Amino acid sequence: MIYTVTFNPSIDYIVTVEDFKEGFVNRTSEELMFPGGKGINVSMVLSNLGFENTALGFLAGFTGDSVQGMLTANGVNADFIKVNEGITRINVKIRAQKESEINGMGPGIKQDDIDALYEKLDKIQDGDILVLAGSIPSVMPETMYSDIMEHLQGKDIKIVVDATKDLLVNVLKYKPFLIKPNNHELGEIYGVTLNTRDEVVPYAKKMQEAGARNVLISMAGEGAVLVSEDGQVYKSECPKGKVKNSVGAGDSMVAGFIAGYLESGEYKEALRKGLLTGSASAFSDNLATKQEVEELGKTFQL
Repeated sequence: MIYTVTFNPSIDYIVTVEDFKEGFVNRTSEELMFPGGKGINVSMVLSNLGFENTALGFLAGFTGDSVQGMLTANGVNADFIKVNEGITRINVKIRAQKESEINGMGPGIKQDDIDALYEKLDKIQDGDILVLAGSIPSVMPETMYSDIMEHLQGKDIKIVVDATKDLLVNVLKYKPFLIKPNNHELGEIYGVTLNTRDEVVPYAKKMQEAGARNVLISMAGEGAVLVSEDGQVYKSECPKGKVKNSVGAGDSMVAGFIAGYLESGEYKEALRKGLLTGSASAFSDNLATKQEVEELGKTFQL
């Protein structure tokens, strides 16, 4: 089984305003609504690709009920902790001359809620995959990712981490199966600017030397780099297409990588499936579907 954890899910309310004017009443020309959060995006795409998975995390209030319903309708097993205080946040994304975002706060997560999450994590079996993705709410310990990985030490679980800065660096000693920073996040960790695929390789290897088994660096239009645990370095451009929406593309890459690895057992194919899936999401208003990924794959090889 594949599990994902999203500590601070959301309803993403995406509105298009043709001529946005600050300080005036503006009307939308298009509206979209999705369940949001990096782990949730991974779960949604895995489900689209035909992989059963369970989404874990925290939900609250009527908005949490809405997220639960949307996930269930998409075939995701949504096994969230119901939090009593507050509501699941609503994130408003405005598409206009410039893109703007207003992100909500999220619910008040207590220690009892965290303890309940650990009870669910204890049910994960050897051979399962666990995806930890996204930021940690300010009401939770900053060490949550490393705490979870330490708690699960001793189990044969493939853990995937998609996080930034210290959240990512602090889990390396627990030897995650895969980490996926983008080139800007990787550069921020080491205090450098990384623009090309060749430039990211030595720093990806540093992450590997610090403990990560596989390091996948997403680079938007530049493609991606994979430094795999078998000593190989794979560098690839991304499929060609028109970008419509970059939200969720990195999460889709993670889902595609997992799917490709489970299907083939090969890291090169996992990278290819990751690139296809991330690109398919970027080329669509929604998250990638299996049909979109397969269609894109007809003309793309590493």
